[in-house]
Amino acid sequence: MASPVLYLAVTNHGFGHATRTASIAAEIKRLNPDISIILATTSPRSVIDAYFPGKWIHRQRSFDCGVIQSDSITMDLPGTLAKLRDIREKSAKLIASEAKWLEQLRVGLVLGDIPPMVAPIAKAAGLPCWMMGNFGWDFIYEAWVDEYPEFAEEVAWIRDCFGQCDRLFRMPFSEPMTAFPNVEDVGLTGVKPRVGMDVVRSAFKLQVPREKIVLLTFGGLGLNRIPYENMNLFPDYKFICFDLNAPDLPNLIRVDDRYYRPIDFAPLIGRLISKPGYSTFSEACRYDVPIVSLTREGFAEAPILIQGIQDCIPHQVVETETFFTGKWEFLREPLIQPRTDKRFTKDGTETIARAVVEFFG
Repeated sequence: MASPVLYLAVTNHGFGHATRTASIAAEIKRLNPDISIILATTSPRSVIDAYFPGKWIHRQRSFDCGVIQSDSITMDLPGTLAKLRDIREKSAKLIASEAKWLEQLRVGLVLGDIPPMVAPIAKAAGLPCWMMGNFGWDFIYEAWVDEYPEFAEEVAWIRDCFGQCDRLFRMPFSEPMTAFPNVEDVGLTGVKPRVGMDVVRSAFKLQVPREKIVLLTFGGLGLNRIPYENMNLFPDYKFICFDLNAPDLPNLIRVDDRYYRPIDFAPLIGRLISKPGYSTFSEACRYDVPIVSLTREGFAEAPILIQGIQDCIPHQVVETETFFTGKWEFLREPLIQPRTDKRFTKDGTETIARAVVEFFG
């Protein structure tokens, strides 16, 4: 009897979607090693392997463009619109060819995070389509319609695609996602540290109090102009980053070994500085790590993420310009406590993985 085959399609935007998809794939494989997994993504294999070290098939395919950016904050709206139009114009041919490929590989289930076109691809192949995420691209692009009315056509097409999805696993920090006909809420997703806390502390000589250990992470695209010189103002702190271009500073730890991931430092750090991003925020909340979030103008997901951490975890919200031009006085200020008692469950990865395994029986 042939092994069941799962086709996972990842949106072509940064690395956050890829890493959370990979973490769910790893849990699926743990629960049922017989399931063959195909990952359709343009993310480098090394990014996936860091979260899913198991055996999988890499399908180099892109079904959307997310937002075209020069770094993790700076967005190119005209470029995004042009690419979206091109994708939609070519979609019929791509849908037909990919559906045929799925049939040839005997795929049993399609799971997307969260490229709109994957739903009509699944339908063309006669397969069920599930999706997962905390926002849809229609929500992001709709916010730009006033400035660029041409986005309205793309929003309508995306909603039609999402309407063909059979089941959506809606993660925390979400918009309503009303284009999906069948929505199930799940908990926070993410992976567990794979290196023990004492091992990490010893390897990186983190002998200062936790409240003086700060991790900076800005996603796969990073930032173009992090003012690392500000770290000289906090000589009794330890700063950690994954930026290979970061300067050599006595209190900055540049993690060059790609075996380590940001989550491996979570049990040790007192603050996480980041731009708004679901995967980063979700993993921080899973380990109760206080978040210092930059603002992000013009990206509709950002206010929802920021409001979410304000509700459920100690935090600070720092204007992007203050981060770039100020002296990081926010590090000398106390964290703001959550404004509600609301807490998310932390079992989203397991919930989605179990549903997939149960589907295949």
